[in-house]
Amino acid sequence: MKQNGLVRFTGLLLICLFAVVAYPKPAHAQQTPAYAGLDTLQLRTIFAEPFLPGVRPGLSGFSPIGNHVHFSWNDSSYAATSQYRVDLSGSLVERVDDDLTHVANSAVSPNRQLIAYTKDRSLFVAGLDGSAPRAVFSARGVGGRPHWSADSRSLAFTNAGDVWTIHIENGEVAQHTSRAGSAPGFFIRGWAAGDSVIVVQQTDTSHYREVFFPEYVPEFVLPGGSRRGQPKVTLSAVNLRDNEITQIYEAEAYILNTAVSPGGRYFVYDVTDHDMKERTIVSYDFGVEGGASTTIHQETTEGWIYSPLLRLAFAPEGDMLFFTSEQSGFSHIYVSRGNGSRLSQITSGDFEVDWVDWIGVNTLAFSSTQQDPGLRNLYTVNINTRNRTRLTRTPAFRWGWQVSPDQRYIAYLKTSWNKPAEIHLIDIRRPDDEVQLTQTVPERFNEISWQVPDYYRIPNRDNELISMDVLKPHNFDPTQKYPVVVFVHGAGSLQNVFQGWSRSYPREYMFHQLLNRSGYVVVEVDFRHSTGYGRKFREDVTNWMGKFELNDVIDGLDYLDETYGYLDLDRVGIYGGSYGGFMALYAVTHAPERFHAAAALRAVTNWRNYYHANPGYTRPRLGTPEENPEHYDRSSPITYADSLTRPVIILHGLIDDNVGFQDAAQYINVLIESGNTNFDMMMYPAERHAYQNPEAWHDQYLRIYNFFERHIKQAE
Repeated sequence: MKQNGLVRFTGLLLICLFAVVAYPKPAHAQQTPAYAGLDTLQLRTIFAEPFLPGVRPGLSGFSPIGNHVHFSWNDSSYAATSQYRVDLSGSLVERVDDDLTHVANSAVSPNRQLIAYTKDRSLFVAGLDGSAPRAVFSARGVGGRPHWSADSRSLAFTNAGDVWTIHIENGEVAQHTSRAGSAPGFFIRGWAAGDSVIVVQQTDTSHYREVFFPEYVPEFVLPGGSRRGQPKVTLSAVNLRDNEITQIYEAEAYILNTAVSPGGRYFVYDVTDHDMKERTIVSYDFGVEGGASTTIHQETTEGWIYSPLLRLAFAPEGDMLFFTSEQSGFSHIYVSRGNGSRLSQITSGDFEVDWVDWIGVNTLAFSSTQQDPGLRNLYTVNINTRNRTRLTRTPAFRWGWQVSPDQRYIAYLKTSWNKPAEIHLIDIRRPDDEVQLTQTVPERFNEISWQVPDYYRIPNRDNELISMDVLKPHNFDPTQKYPVVVFVHGAGSLQNVFQGWSRSYPREYMFHQLLNRSGYVVVEVDFRHSTGYGRKFREDVTNWMGKFELNDVIDGLDYLDETYGYLDLDRVGIYGGSYGGFMALYAVTHAPERFHAAAALRAVTNWRNYYHANPGYTRPRLGTPEENPEHYDRSSPITYADSLTRPVIILHGLIDDNVGFQDAAQYINVLIESGNTNFDMMMYPAERHAYQNPEAWHDQYLRIYNFFERHIKQAE
């Protein structure tokens, strides 16, 4: 029996692992599974509203008082959502009106006496529970989030793109900036320097290029113009005494994070260049006459800085700062003083920290992949002693963390095998029990005995561990060989193989179970480029997207074939949307001997198009097409379309303003010009990148199902 570095979990029989080591493979847990209810599953049921698994709650955060958790939801399982709240016991769930929604999203004064928010072009102040609201300022240009001064007496806000303040006690109003009509509006980053300064940002997009996504369904064709590009940013300090503006930073760059120390002395900003190869964290000291800048941290990479993993914040008191960095190869926590002194690393190891926040002056809460990349657990750590405590114990995938105002509770979303995510709560002082706050899954979903995937961690050809899950056909017979459908996740930088109900692809997951009923094995691999596995794993694809991802998918198939032998590798289909659609087309042109048909949904076929529409994504991965044409040529399926030998089906929303329909049109045109007639195509005139109409979803997947039946299942 082979072991070769394999760690495998089947069903819910999970052993808690703290390192990837070799374990003997357990026996099949699903040799003769029960599929109660799956026989009645229909394709239309998967995509129709009301949704079969219900609508997942969207966690908004705690109420200002901290006695409720707010979330978006639809209690009838339809797509349109409203705002709800639940108490901390989970016993009372109620829909909230617009006023309470504004309260939940308000800015709380530092003394925790008042809240402020903008509504209907007015700035409101109210009690902590939303009581006694009063409009303190009204104007046509009022909007955005107000900011309290440290003494809780004044509010800074924007009106028509300029910075204003109002003194809450005496009502005194002042305008502090007067931008030119064409100048970028101001965005407030915070008060500083003893409430004598407001730090602001301007984002210049005047140089953006207009990209068109025409709309054909209205009475007259609309051009659908959208300005796209990469910004020039400026950070400045506005002195409230004389309204003088002092520039702190200006560059063609992205601002990842900013923070102001509780005392207002330090303003810290976190920036990366447009190539996302260099990251710098700088502290601006208002305590020095004229201000002074100190670099706290710098890191560079040949791949790209991945902003979703990067956070920073000051402690509730003092000037201690935490930030996260991938400089070690994995995202970890670092702390320093606001002036950059006492810099130290708090966590380390071959695992990712994907969220962190303060829960005290010296204590941080964080989630990580330390147990397994397919799980997320919550920990606390003292930054002085490094003592670490694990708070969550049950195997699950958790995300969306929110800390209560008193820093005692943490709310989050939690999913485990075939249990769609619900909001849970943990009491940091008594972490033994996780309280489930919501019950949003309809009973009709629970009446179906959904198959539990087999979950694997296996080495690829480059000796990196990849994650894979497998769904087997009904009445599975290990002595038989079955046709295969490979699902490829979108986004590139995304994790979809984990031990829970899919966050991004719930419809596809149910569709896969329908494919199982029709006799297919469904395989998914978190290929290189996926998140949750460290910087190198994600960045291996830099300058050549498709190559390493394809290798990992093939290695996963080969492992299953060599170890178990139930795959019919002469009948393999592949499909996916967006980046997954790109990969499907890339696979059938680069490995036609391994993949025999491809369904490409809203696929990138020409990365040059995506550079013009979304340079912030494409440039860090491939460079610019002018300087690096070879990166674009070898990564784009359109380069090889004239030699396509396998059948494909192209499905694309006509008004897609992410991956434009131009990609589908250009690819199909090459097929036609090369004399290829072995392809199908369907456009959806009223759909963008994220489809909205259940009928469009159903039509798309009916075509995919029939395509695989014809070209995979019935193929000789």
